[in-house]
Amino acid sequence: MSKTIVPPLAGQQTPAASSPGKTVWSAAVRYNTVLILVVLLVAASFVSPDFMTGPNMSNVARQIVSVGIMSMGMLLVVLTGGIDLSVGSVAALASVTTALLIPEYGLSGAIACGLLTGVVCGAICGTLISKYRLSSFVVTLAMMTVARGMALIVSKGAPAMVDDAGQALLDFGRDTWWIFPQPTVLMLLIFAAGGLFLALTRAGRIVRAIGSNEEAVRLSGVPVGRHVMLAYVVSGLLAATAGIISTARAGVGAPTIGTGDELTVIAAVVIGGASLAGGRGTVLNTLVGVITLGVIGNIMNLASVPGYHQQVVMGIIIIVAILAQRGTGALRSK
Repeated sequence: MSKTIVPPLAGQQTPAASSPGKTVWSAAVRYNTVLILVVLLVAASFVSPDFMTGPNMSNVARQIVSVGIMSMGMLLVVLTGGIDLSVGSVAALASVTTALLIPEYGLSGAIACGLLTGVVCGAICGTLISKYRLSSFVVTLAMMTVARGMALIVSKGAPAMVDDAGQALLDFGRDTWWIFPQPTVLMLLIFAAGGLFLALTRAGRIVRAIGSNEEAVRLSGVPVGRHVMLAYVVSGLLAATAGIISTARAGVGAPTIGTGDELTVIAAVVIGGASLAGGRGTVLNTLVGVITLGVIGNIMNLASVPGYHQQVVMGIIIIVAILAQRGTGALRSK
């Protein structure tokens, strides 16, 4: 026998609405990532008087671009319940490919080839994962090794300088639009596009649904493999974009670009509240996670914390973020 659900009478408040304290607590739980960032910003202003200066803020905005762009692609993959460990290596391959091909194909052609390397790497991973049902961890770990090896092979292990034909790319990496670095503006546009994709398109809703219950999505007649493939292709494309941006900032295409960035990207997505089991995560919180990591790194640099110590701190932050994520999930379920 089905139960009849009686809606509340007009003017009658639900228990949640009648408890302002509970409403405030629920909001705090929901936006805990933003609150953590606000606390960090306040603390950083006390740690160093240089933190809130314009040059330092511009420096932070530039430093988070590559990780931020890769995090948007990683979020799509994580929403499907997968993971992409190859993003840093794909960025390096795209970086050296672009720098080496500028003299022969011009800037536009070289950038197109660099982006194509990311698409191809993502398509290979997506095919092996969606069609052959291989583990995303194993497949992308293998691609991480292959892409890094290819970057070292094509560059002969040496950085490739961007010549005069690529001056427009260098200008893009160093110039500002109003008060914002141009690469940062591009990153924000990518996040905005990702948010619209997940919120307003059928494909975006399916990507999120796959991580929540892949079998249910499959039984409803949706081609799951096609959408998983899409997530990995976009991740590869955005990783290549990040590599090209790194080339624009540094003026060289280096095979060492992006080393270790895959862990930083995963940390940003996790700190942003995404579940590594899939199905949960938002674009805004991922962006906040990226900014949070950038602020933490900048604080440690201003405080003269050695690089090796920073790695320890970053690992602890990841663990705390996962524990906080579980605690938040438990509170939401109550």
